[in-house]
Amino acid sequence: MNKPPSFDTRDPLAPAFWDERFDKGFTPWDRGGVPERLRRYVAEWPSAAPAALIPGCGSAYELAFLCAAGWSATAIDFSPAAVAAARQAVGPEWQGRVLEADFFQFQPAAPLELIYERAFLCALPRAMWPQVAERWAALLPSGAVLAGYFFFDDNAKGPPFGIARAQLDALLAPGFRCEEDEAVLDSMPVFEGKERWMVWRRL
Repeated sequence: MNKPPSFDTRDPLAPAFWDERFDKGFTPWDRGGVPERLRRYVAEWPSAAPAALIPGCGSAYELAFLCAAGWSATAIDFSPAAVAAARQAVGPEWQGRVLEADFFQFQPAAPLELIYERAFLCALPRAMWPQVAERWAALLPSGAVLAGYFFFDDNAKGPPFGIARAQLDALLAPGFRCEEDEAVLDSMPVFEGKERWMVWRRL
């Protein structure tokens, strides 16, 4: 097993933290493709051209998949290195949909129907989670969905910072109702056995 590189930045709230990891090729959360449950979920979506946001997009493979499926999708990240990696990964057709932006300040061009969660919440320190939940609720109108993968763990160190199910319920229950909760069968090793596919409907 290769030893991970050493890093100078330790604050995941700083873009430089993620820049350094992308620059050194240390991205254990990056699966290099689109997870199966998202593929099935998109195939079952009832309406045409829904608007979607992928915050903390990393390499943004899901963006190209959503756009090719006819979605009006946007991917954002506050790390310039992540944005560069995403634009390379999605190719020239969709790289204009990858924006360098702060999730807490970003304003979508049209009302969102879906926010896709994949390793964004768990990338942020736990003290930030109430702000994340508030922003999810602010960005999604009634009836829209927060869908994706949630990481459950009690390890104090991170990222990834795991959450307890009761804690996630407390964060989201004021503004969302859980409609789907399933085990994940194709997790990356860093998440294996500790993440679930979930769909939360905005009240």
